[in-house]
Amino acid sequence: MTRGEWGEAQASELLLHRGCRIVARNFRTRYGELDIIAEHGEYLLFVEVKTRKNNHFASAREAVGPKKQEKLRLTAGLWLQEHPSRLQPRFDVIEVYGEPGGRAEMVQLENAF
Repeated sequence: MTRGEWGEAQASELLLHRGCRIVARNFRTRYGELDIIAEHGEYLLFVEVKTRKNNHFASAREAVGPKKQEKLRLTAGLWLQEHPSRLQPRFDVIEVYGEPGGRAEMVQLENAF
């Protein structure tokens, strides 16, 4: 299992623990990929997971700049065309710090952009 796959699994567990229902993982289009799509209350969450060994160099959220955000918006738009929903879309970023087999430290940034 790669660090990225491990991070996405950890983020999924965090969302489940917080009462979310995972709808899909790794939804790919020509624009990009949505790591996790989940429902929570009145929201449809499009979650970008960024996994790093630590945050000594920079926080993981810094990797979700304007270009990445635009790709995520386009990909979410395609998801919504295929899966209409009355839920309010929201873009979250989950930072996962750690190594596979170890303990994960996570931060969920709700409505990140």
